[in-house]
Amino acid sequence: MRVLSVVGARPQFVKAALLSAELERRGIEEVLVHTGQHYDANMSDVFFAQLRIPEPAHNLGVGGGGHGAQTGEMLRRLEPVLEAERPDWVLVYGDTNSTLAGALAASKLHLPVAHVEAGLRSFDRTMPEEINRIVADHVADLLLVPNAAAAKQLAREGVTEGVRVVGDLMVDLAMRVSAQIPAHPAVLDRFEVQPKEYAVATIHRASNTDDPRTFGRLLEGLRGVGMPVVFPVHPRTRAIGQEFGAGNGDNIIVCEPLPYMEMMALLARSSALFTDSGGLQKEAFVMRVPCVTLREQTEWLETLEDGWNVLAGSDPEKIVRASKRITPMHQGTPYGDGHAAAKIAQALLERAPAYAA
Repeated sequence: MRVLSVVGARPQFVKAALLSAELERRGIEEVLVHTGQHYDANMSDVFFAQLRIPEPAHNLGVGGGGHGAQTGEMLRRLEPVLEAERPDWVLVYGDTNSTLAGALAASKLHLPVAHVEAGLRSFDRTMPEEINRIVADHVADLLLVPNAAAAKQLAREGVTEGVRVVGDLMVDLAMRVSAQIPAHPAVLDRFEVQPKEYAVATIHRASNTDDPRTFGRLLEGLRGVGMPVVFPVHPRTRAIGQEFGAGNGDNIIVCEPLPYMEMMALLARSSALFTDSGGLQKEAFVMRVPCVTLREQTEWLETLEDGWNVLAGSDPEKIVRASKRITPMHQGTPYGDGHAAAKIAQALLERAPAYAA
């Protein structure tokens, strides 16, 4: 069997790390296609190296741009690759423009689409990611959902065929990595911080970075939390961060995006995470780090249970208040049993008629 996997952004590289290894273990051929959505070396190359992801067979080199231009260029460059490769499955991950382009290009060529992380909804259609995930779900032939709640959401939308509950690849990898992180990882010395005496922040969504007033309110909140805040700056955020003087005489420690292992070590020993990222909300949950989500909604509703995650939007007072809440005690296990990669590979085999057991 031949699987063509479309990746383009940090969360997809993390998910592909486990699944690519599992496909290889089972003797399933994988053709990896990198759209180039994240093209900064710190957001792309270093992930392939650290996580031992195979080199892409095709790098489309699309780069940045507006949503329409970027997605359109991905479609244009993906189509001849798909026509040449003719895989048994086109595999897409999550909710990025790469996800949307991969799902649309494959479906128009009548190639079977498998969507990893299907069924998630923030119910905020102002987010491009929400549109991407809805469209991908409704053209997919195999919907690989992280939990029963996502399967129920698909059923409410009339999607019941091809739905498989498999768990969560990002959570599985974070669990494995977490067990290997020392009490005082070396990355802390780089920023001169001590375990549990600092926070971590990431801001990259257009809704937070394209509006100067919103970004200014977020910085106001981070400056009020009363501890150092290590802020790896996404390329999208770099210019506005400099404009607002982030890291100039305040408690914010600005740095370049960090490789996966260093970021996980920094997160694991922090006292709180402030983020608008979906994947980091889950990674904080796994590492039992209280999270403050800098959005009004989240697609990871399970992280809100028992107070592990709090929605603060861009309200500085909410951000500060959430940072001072009591650390939760109880924690559920809503994202599977640690074997998502094996379940996804098995589902791909079972749903491909020529390879059915």
